[in-house]
Order: sequence, then structure tokens, then C-alpha cells
Amino acid sequence: MTKAIDLFAGFGGWSTGARAAGVQVLWAANHWPEAVKWHSANHPGTQHVCQDLHQARWEQVPAHDILLASPCCQGHAKARGKKSGNPEHDASRSTAWAPVSALEVHRPPAAVIENVPEFTDWVLYPAWLAAVQALGYQAAPHIVDCANLGVPQHRVRLFMVLTRSKAPLMLQLPQERHVPASSFLDFDAGRWSPIEKPGRAQATLNRVRNGRERFGERFIMPYYGKGSGTTGRDINRPIGTITTLDRWALVDGDRMRMLSADEALAAQSFPADTLRPDNHRLTMHMAGNAVPPLAGQRVIEALLEAA
Repeated sequence: MTKAIDLFAGFGGWSTGARAAGVQVLWAANHWPEAVKWHSANHPGTQHVCQDLHQARWEQVPAHDILLASPCCQGHAKARGKKSGNPEHDASRSTAWAPVSALEVHRPPAAVIENVPEFTDWVLYPAWLAAVQALGYQAAPHIVDCANLGVPQHRVRLFMVLTRSKAPLMLQLPQERHVPASSFLDFDAGRWSPIEKPGRAQATLNRVRNGRERFGERFIMPYYGKGSGTTGRDINRPIGTITTLDRWALVDGDRMRMLSADEALAAQSFPADTLRPDNHRLTMHMAGNAVPPLAGQRVIEALLEAA
């Protein structure tokens, strides 16, 4: 059986996808105890380490065939900006060096690094790429909308495929039919409130009005920010990107509510039996940071087929 390790494992999107692809995840690590707790609950057969991977003892990590990693993306994402001299962003960007250190010690046949597409705009990306290549790896960047892999969510991400091959390995990824948000939305559940109520922001009311004009009585809309403009989204399309905060609201006639944690996990393609915290905010935070398991599964399957 193909064996893998999962760096910055978080809520376990990579590990769940790998398991579905028939890959055994031997070892997983994250610096956040809460994430390790829930990853352990969902993957009890995996060895777990809770530590800053800058201090990892890679020689103690089991040998593996595929390294999977999702370094922190906040320092690269457009939403967070790229102001120089921001220590938090500098620290998050530097997590990308941990997979390089692991590759140096173990030299597995392949690795897949997931991040936002802006990762390649990082000022140190050329140095990162040079380090990877110095270790004998070819790098093949894949920019993928996870909706095209069957995830019911538009989520554009970079999957950097690293292989010890003569040329970069471009995967033959499937082009799945888009799965609509209606596949996981439950209009009979959740905590609804009247749209017309004291204190409701005018911007929200404007979004509702515009959404009704375009989509009718039932639709999804961004509750905050400028996502999807001011008209919302059709529930017969994939939902927009799930983030770490409550972002999406459901409108049904004269009532509305925020997306539930279970719906957010379903939008990310986590199995229905995934164990999660009772705390809504905590679940949303971990869900928003995760690799969609189905996307991870499809990428790994394509890698195994090409290998």
C-alpha cells in the first residue's frame, strides 16, 4: 500500500482524501492542539505529532511514498494583503520551508503542496523552487478550481506536484460535472431569523433585494464583504469559497440564516460521519482552512495513475 505523511494536517482534508484514494497516512503533524485532537479522532490509525514543524525531527518520521502538505496560506492570500514587514505574514509564509526540510531527509518519490495560487508570487518562491529542484524534484504547478473535481464549491487552489522524474509531471485531472449547493443545503434545519428586523444592515437588505430579483425566493449570498457582488448565488451552482469565518447566508422567502457548520463541512466534501467540535466557530475555522477531501483524493488518484 502507498504510504504518505501529512504536514500542517489541520482538520484532515488531505488525510481523508488520501484514505479514500487507498493511501495509508502514517504520520500527521500540526502545531495547534485542537486540530491534532480532531485529526486524531478521525484518523486513529495515524501517528500524530503536535509541534512547530520548523523544529521537527524529520529523521524520526516514518519512511513514505508521498509527502502531503498545506503550509499556511494567509501570508500569500490576496485577502490578507502583502504588506512588507508584517511579522505574522512572514512567519506564515516561512512554513513553506518545512516540506523542503522533510524532502531533504526522506526524498520520497512524490510530494503535493497545496496553497493559494498567489504562493508563486512570493518573493522567495524562486529560492523555494530552486531548493526543491536541488533535491532532485521536478515541479508541476496545477491551478485547480475544486468544483471541477466534484467538490460542491468554487475554490481555486494551487496543487504543486513534485516528483523525482526527468520532466515535470502534469496530472490528467478529471473534469467532473459541477455539484450544486442545493446538494448539501437543508432549508428545514438551522436557526432562521426574519430578514426584516431591527438592526439589520441596509447593505444586507440590498443584497437580499438584488438576490430575489435574480434568483427568486431561495438563494445564497455573502453576508459580509464584497464576494459574489451584491446579488448572491444560485443554489443550483456550487457555493463560493468556504472561509474560516461565517461568510455565507441562506435566504428563504422572508427569513435567513448563516451556513451551518455541517453544511460548511459538506461544501468542503468531508464525509457526513466526520467527527467535529460542537463549537460552531471552531469548526468553521478548521473547515475553512482545510483541503477539500474529494479534491485531495482526485489529485492523489491522478498522481498514482501517472506514477
